[in-house]
Amino acid sequence: MKIIELKTGASNVTIQAKVTEKSDPREVMSKYGKRLSVANITLQDDSGTIAMSLWGSDINDVNIGDTVEITNGYVGEFRGTPQLSTGKFGKIKVIEKGDGAAPEEPKGDDEEMSMDPDESEEA
Repeated sequence: MKIIELKTGASNVTIQAKVTEKSDPREVMSKYGKRLSVANITLQDDSGTIAMSLWGSDINDVNIGDTVEITNGYVGEFRGTPQLSTGKFGKIKVIEKGDGAAPEEPKGDDEEMSMDPDESEEA
């Protein structure tokens, strides 16, 4: 399944994607009064991106650049935006470790041409 195919309400989702962003963890209070740690990530495949929240130990296990597989996930909505979740029964697994760095923006040919035209390598 591809990210572009994910719609709010979809369940039993299995997907592989790369982690392109990760927020710092923060503490939130559950509706039952329990303190929980959460961090937001952005997942990307060749069809698009989707947000996802990591809870508990998943926060330390998943990093920028990792390729992850989500199994039995579902798509909810947070502030009007679809968000992937593992919920109670889903799993997230790192299938390929990344380097922990954000992906670089592709460099255009214009950067090579930034030299002053009067300058030459022969000078």
